[in-house]
Amino acid sequence: MKLGIFGGSFNPVHLGHLLVAQAAIEELGLDKIFFIPAAQSPFKTENEMAPASARLQLLRLALAGKTNYEVDEQEIKRGGISYTIDTLRIYAGKFPAAKLFYLIGADNAAKLNEWREPTELAKLAEFIAVPRPGGAAAVFPPPFHGRTLRGFPFAVSSSEIRARVKTGLPIENLVPAAVAEAIRNGRLYV
Repeated sequence: MKLGIFGGSFNPVHLGHLLVAQAAIEELGLDKIFFIPAAQSPFKTENEMAPASARLQLLRLALAGKTNYEVDEQEIKRGGISYTIDTLRIYAGKFPAAKLFYLIGADNAAKLNEWREPTELAKLAEFIAVPRPGGAAAVFPPPFHGRTLRGFPFAVSSSEIRARVKTGLPIENLVPAAVAEAIRNGRLYV
């Protein structure tokens, strides 16, 4: 079994995230991909984050009907700062025979040795770099091994979407329709 693990803030989830997941399923031959929203990223400030319940709702709306995609709430339930090593240990224990693939932005690959327990991280999963349009190629420091998705690079970011909402600009072509409606109805990011 091949499992993809896609961690992130998903603040909010957008079409770029969904295109990454589709590319990972196709290029890596994944059986399933788990979207794992962070309770609190060690690299982002908490005041930028929508409430966990709202981010979970948006993810569920975006993934509705997709049978090989699943939302995993473990980091939110655990609370505090979300560390990838904790999550990967759980997956390795739960799926001991599975090959684990962890998706990260290509710009983060070079920093993997700064993550908590990097040597153990490198043993638990193969890291898959997600290219950013116009961004540099991924460089994996030892002991990490990985590859880069060819994918569908899509120049959109969650921070850009939040800024558009705040200034009253449309987001309908950047997020799934149900997500745009939920953001509008919930008055998120205003």
